[in-house]
Amino acid sequence: MKRIFANTQLLGGGTSLAIDGDTIVAEAPGAETVDCVKFARNGGMIAPGIIDLGVFTVDPAACRAGGITRVGLMPDQSPILDDPGIVRRAALMGKPDLWVHPLAAATRALEGLDLAEMAINAAAGAKAVATGRRWISDSSVMRKVLAYARDCGLTVIAHAEDGGLAAGAVATEGETAMRLGLPAAPASVEALAIARDLILAEDTGARLHFRQVTTAAGFDLIRRAKARGIAVTCGITPAHLLLSDIDISDFRSFAHLSPPLRAESDRQAALAALADGTIDVLASGHDPRGPEEKRLPFADSEAGMSGAETLFALGMTLVENETITLERLFDLIAKNPARILGIDAGILAPGKPADFILIDPRASWQISGEAMVAKAGNTPFDGLPVQGKVVKMWKGGTEIVA
Repeated sequence: MKRIFANTQLLGGGTSLAIDGDTIVAEAPGAETVDCVKFARNGGMIAPGIIDLGVFTVDPAACRAGGITRVGLMPDQSPILDDPGIVRRAALMGKPDLWVHPLAAATRALEGLDLAEMAINAAAGAKAVATGRRWISDSSVMRKVLAYARDCGLTVIAHAEDGGLAAGAVATEGETAMRLGLPAAPASVEALAIARDLILAEDTGARLHFRQVTTAAGFDLIRRAKARGIAVTCGITPAHLLLSDIDISDFRSFAHLSPPLRAESDRQAALAALADGTIDVLASGHDPRGPEEKRLPFADSEAGMSGAETLFALGMTLVENETITLERLFDLIAKNPARILGIDAGILAPGKPADFILIDPRASWQISGEAMVAKAGNTPFDGLPVQGKVVKMWKGGTEIVA
């Protein structure tokens, strides 16, 4: 079916989008016209569907509310994504409304000991391999992971915390953690992990993506590695751009994250890294946790936040304060994640999949954990006024209805 979505703006320029079936086209003679003014004030704006790289839960309702058409699913599932049958089931579980791109375990059972069958898992649908929530402490194993992934044409997605120093910590060392009496690790746990993995990536020529980098020292290492030509990219969540360790001062477990919130100086370094292009991906880190895991003393609660529904709106906060442009935001949440995963998506161009969203960048609303449609509403941004709303979403040319 041919359709033209008219009376709107397109991200990057233009006033209409033509599709033929499940594909964007340059022209669609005789197409049905869809008037976007009836959906959003002033017609809104059409942008690429969001690709959320590194979620821990497949949550279709939250993804629909957040304009997410594809997710990169972390291997930390039950069962772990280290077997081709499990990977294949994960790749099919959301279709057709939501495409799940599994990130297969880099090592068997994510134990950091024996390599998983990367080539077979890639054939089953894995788009990258990942270390999960863990750091591979054995440098010999990590080097083998990078070399094998290079030969398979896969990116390695790594967790950037030295496991020895970070063991048992729930906060970053500093005044806040000391005052609250929380088990803490120095911020240097991140730089230590990044430095080793960068050396190994340069040695092997592998593609390496750090799912979250959150410290000034970490950004400096990434910046220098990129300048040397190492194939490295990194991501971050809105929480580490908009919050600091002072936000755990009331022991609020919804701000218990992994990695933990950092010092204000690191948050400012993160904003600078976002502005100068050091950061490649903005992801939700979607990890919904129910009250049985969050309504506990801070040190006993589970780390994680529900972020799929708020990713775009919190990204718009960075646009509104002029840290980045709207075009750059969609590079971070669509174009770059697609490139890292080797997916032919993430931009509005003829021949690309008709995965797109209609947004109202000026719509104001307030984040409410209780009102979230996610599997759990554990958000550290509960009550925050935000601007920017996903109004409609199409996957493969088909509207996805809530």
